[in-house]
Amino acid sequence: MSYKTLILEHDQGIALLTLNRPEKRNAISFELVDELLRALSEVEKSEAQVLIITGARKAFCAGLDLENLKALTGKEHAENVKDSALMARLFRTLYEFPRPTIAAVNGHAIAGGTGIATMCDFTLAVPEAKFGYTEVRIGFVPAIVSSFLVMQVGQKIARDLLLTGRLFDAADAYRFGLVNEVLPAEKLIPRARELAAQIMENSPSSVRMTKKLINGFIRQALDEQIADAIEDNARIRTTADFREGISSFLEKRKPKWTGR
Repeated sequence: MSYKTLILEHDQGIALLTLNRPEKRNAISFELVDELLRALSEVEKSEAQVLIITGARKAFCAGLDLENLKALTGKEHAENVKDSALMARLFRTLYEFPRPTIAAVNGHAIAGGTGIATMCDFTLAVPEAKFGYTEVRIGFVPAIVSSFLVMQVGQKIARDLLLTGRLFDAADAYRFGLVNEVLPAEKLIPRARELAAQIMENSPSSVRMTKKLINGFIRQALDEQIADAIEDNARIRTTADFREGISSFLEKRKPKWTGR
């Protein structure tokens, strides 16, 4: 299967998926979301036992593509719900993927990029990587990803990261429990492959069933939270603050919030 926005390679039981829009810092486009879902389906049907996800060149994923960001302001509620549901499906598919997943974060992972990086079972990052749930800075809400984040780090840290929208580095991400290891760039992919090899020493069926067991502990809660999050994600797009946030971001100026 061929892809325009990513590269998928298979090597000795490992699938290596590279987000490949380097000119856009591997930003998330509608096309990328579609291709990621297709690639995940391809890996699931393959002989691969472990999936590694990384980014091309110096970025992991810069969040939503600017062109797609512009398009969000002119959609009807039903279209917004559909878009939100698609992003929720991507995060949920990645979070519950039946094979172990490793994010090799080679550079900045912002907003949706942080989501992709932290949905994986293991997250490795270079020291200079930056993370951030920056949605509130542009009048948006991190509705879908917050469902996962609260369960990963707890209420207090989640409130800090989601309500401030601040960027944080790999060392802080490690301290919060969002990153498993911080290591130099030249050791990132080798370490990811080493970890994959360690996992593949175990029974594939045992690993698969263990992941299913872990996911089962929170499935009901996620079902309810994500259903609400999809609606919240769609609803915020109809507000004046959202339109102002997008406009000010694209125009590189300070937003003038009205609270409406």
